[in-house]
Amino acid sequence: MPNARIRLEMSIPDVLYALSEGNPGALTVCLGMLKDGEAIDPDAALGSLSPVLMLDTLGIYGPRIWMLYKNVCGQDIGKTIALLRAWQLGLAGVSRQGLDHAIDNYGAGIEVDAVVEQVKTQLPNFRVGGVDKAEGEVSEVEASKAEAR
Repeated sequence: MPNARIRLEMSIPDVLYALSEGNPGALTVCLGMLKDGEAIDPDAALGSLSPVLMLDTLGIYGPRIWMLYKNVCGQDIGKTIALLRAWQLGLAGVSRQGLDHAIDNYGAGIEVDAVVEQVKTQLPNFRVGGVDKAEGEVSEVEASKAEAR
């Protein structure tokens, strides 16, 4: 494990700064994980904090968080959390090296949609995007994207 940056005594703002390295894109992703993480992955032991802690465990910081979200997961917070959860569960051959390769090569080597399906098979309560929502229901993330347009 790389040298973790998160320590028990840190506040949430301190955790976000340590992970994002001040990168606005990374900060946005981390905030999205904290905001929507529990709704996306209700079975996560530490709720919305789980994916943030996984980023730290994997040593993914700063602009690399944004690259994972944007280039690998198509700017979908649910897919980003699914990819991290797949690594945690040992699914779909997702490894630290595979994630690093995908981040460095615009997603090469990881079939994100296939990984999401494997996560959803293992964790039936896992929700990604509009696929599992009731008709007409929109996530807070989707609503904020629509407002920005």
